[in-house]
Amino acid sequence: MADGQSRAMWLLIRSALTGALGGLLFGFDTAVIAGTTHALQLHYALSEAQKGFTVAIALYGTVLGAMLAGPLGQRIGSRTALRWMGLLYVISAAGCALAGPWWSLLAFRALGGLGIGGSSVLGPVYIAELAPAKWRGRLVGLFQINIVIGILLAYLSNAIVAHFVPALNMQWRWQFGVGILPAVLFLLLLLSVPQSSRWLVSQSRFDEAQRILFQMGSPDSEAEVDAIRRSLEAESGAAHDHLFVGRYKLLIFLAISIGFFNQLSGINAILYYLNDIFRSAGFSSVSADLQAVVIGAANLVATLIGISLIDKLGRKTLLLIGAVGDALCLIGVALVYGTNSHQNLLLPLLIGFIAFFAISQGAVIWVYLSEVFPTNVRSKGQGLGSSSHWIMNAAIANVFPIIAAYNRAMPFWFFAAMMVVEFFVVLFIYPETKGQSLEGMSAHLGLH
Repeated sequence: MADGQSRAMWLLIRSALTGALGGLLFGFDTAVIAGTTHALQLHYALSEAQKGFTVAIALYGTVLGAMLAGPLGQRIGSRTALRWMGLLYVISAAGCALAGPWWSLLAFRALGGLGIGGSSVLGPVYIAELAPAKWRGRLVGLFQINIVIGILLAYLSNAIVAHFVPALNMQWRWQFGVGILPAVLFLLLLLSVPQSSRWLVSQSRFDEAQRILFQMGSPDSEAEVDAIRRSLEAESGAAHDHLFVGRYKLLIFLAISIGFFNQLSGINAILYYLNDIFRSAGFSSVSADLQAVVIGAANLVATLIGISLIDKLGRKTLLLIGAVGDALCLIGVALVYGTNSHQNLLLPLLIGFIAFFAISQGAVIWVYLSEVFPTNVRSKGQGLGSSSHWIMNAAIANVFPIIAAYNRAMPFWFFAAMMVVEFFVVLFIYPETKGQSLEGMSAHLGLH
């Protein structure tokens, strides 16, 4: 019996880790650009606006990927859809490394964006639909942990490549090409994990769902399948409900607002242009590479702390703590640039910002989006939240270098103000969701 339980636990952990590996690719592909912006600007003679577009083009692809992933996951299952995302990652990494004209680099970055957007929707949904309620926050949190591991690996590999390949015209190609390795690993692992039992039930494939639940260690897989069936029937009586209906209006607001606020913190603008931010404050390129690694490491440590707290303190409490901490750190960064002094405080302020973000919004967003929506619209709801996240991300990434070139402090004042707004929106509107089963969530949120 103990041997059967250990096999079931291993299958659950392996499946969750495989789904979460999409987060590592997501993090790597979004952060690797930070080390290449200077070389790309020189290689292609880019203006600030063109540099912003080079960064943002992947994000426009991400928006499309997030929008399409929900319906695709509902139709073919999140595991199968993730395999397609893995293939996109491989093609994009190889294409960017071998890119010729500027337009070809843009095309392959957009293709990678499709994979990022798709995996940002499908990875957390896949994990959430496999995980028991008491572990769901931590297991879905694996996706966010892998995102920050991917970010750290991107900064680390950028620094290593820059050390061993000093020629700028080759450096950026190797930095992009490293991404092929984790993408191939992701594809191989996806060949050995099962479909989500909840998705199988939504497709009336009850025997398969029961078998997978048994393999996952369910004490009564038949009863669990019946519970999922009743949940689906209570929600709509159909496996393909419409998302944009009146009773989901609070959930729609939550999905869009948490996606917007995640980016209005400035997190990805800072991650994408981190090397440029340090260079503009007077640091050398080598120093900027090393400080990026330090911030990536702080991001990972703080995310691990956030994941350990998410099922104890709750989602709402972490969001409130993070909003206050981020606002204060961003005000500090704005003052450094506004007064053009105390540049030695820039690194600790950015570490503080990353830490507060990681324990709050970074840890919460994918968990929250994966659990507030009913089963039959979960992929669509996750897609809506991810799409709002990536639309705002693309817009900010596109204009950040233009505005920063005009006034370096202005973006950080704006981000700080948005964190103040977020604090009050979360305080007065967001419900707490910790400790609720997916089947019981609808009743908790007043949908039944």
